[in-house]
Amino acid sequence: MAGGVSSPELVAGAVEAGAFAFLPSGYVTAGVLREQIARTRELTGKPFGVNIFVPSVKSTEDLSGYGELVGAEARERYGVEAGTASWDDDHYAAKVDVVVETGIPVVSFTFGLPGVEDVARLKEAGASVVVTVTTPGEARAAAERGADVLCVQGGAAGGHRSVFTDDPAHPGGAPLYDLLPALRLIAADVDLPLVAAGGLTTGADIAAVVAAGAVAAQLGTVFMRCPEAGTNATQRAALAAGERETTLTRAFTGRPARGLVNRFIVEHQGAPSAYPDLHNLTRPVRAAAGKAGDADGMSLWAGQAYRLAKDIPVADLIHELITDAKAAATVLARRLGVTG
Repeated sequence: MAGGVSSPELVAGAVEAGAFAFLPSGYVTAGVLREQIARTRELTGKPFGVNIFVPSVKSTEDLSGYGELVGAEARERYGVEAGTASWDDDHYAAKVDVVVETGIPVVSFTFGLPGVEDVARLKEAGASVVVTVTTPGEARAAAERGADVLCVQGGAAGGHRSVFTDDPAHPGGAPLYDLLPALRLIAADVDLPLVAAGGLTTGADIAAVVAAGAVAAQLGTVFMRCPEAGTNATQRAALAAGERETTLTRAFTGRPARGLVNRFIVEHQGAPSAYPDLHNLTRPVRAAAGKAGDADGMSLWAGQAYRLAKDIPVADLIHELITDAKAAATVLARRLGVTG
């Protein structure tokens, strides 16, 4: 939940309540990441992780047409200039330096494989390496690279798909697996601990994926209405209303991501596969829409079950999730005749 949603306050609140949380590093500089790590440690003495975006392959597509389209919308609708459709590596190397130097115990990677030297360096520093995967093929590649844990992302997940290579032939960038089939297929291929992610919002969901073989469940969208989250007020209102369906789109960033259907998505369905070029192009438009309270011009990332998110403090939410997961496990054991 990069871009300010997952704040130090949200991370600290979650770990204090008994969860393990990740501080996102996407879209900030290495210096800001270092400050956010320090701030989180001021709020909690318990361990937490950091997530890093792996740089995408540079796009070779001609983006001039899409740039003109977004530029016209930026000027005419919001009175701003669109950004430049440019590639960057999101300060990847410098962020790896930061997590090593600050002794982060668990480092997760999204959008691809960390470098061989990065994996070795992190392990030498005592960190566990997590790689987010969406297919059995990605899982095998991550295992070969030396990942300690795999985060398996199912198709219902909100926000960006973590596909290693975005294939324009697929709406999700690659074959789209539901979470439970993905867990079973990947478990059959790779002997690593699996964390389940994608559309999970309740304690019963957590119990279900643990029963399916996951060692843990990773939740995101369900925390977006917590007061500690940095979620934009307009997006909070859209989540609370619960009136929109979700869909996969490349319109805002050039990489498949699940969000609430709005005007921008509908009008830009032919967006090219070019991340982070389109992210940089549309950033001023999304910012202007947010300031104007226009939900139809924002990237309203959310998982399929977003309607179940609640406006309650993160500690209360964690407590509820744990309590409900235990209750669901008890019901399952009873129905299966398990005793003891």
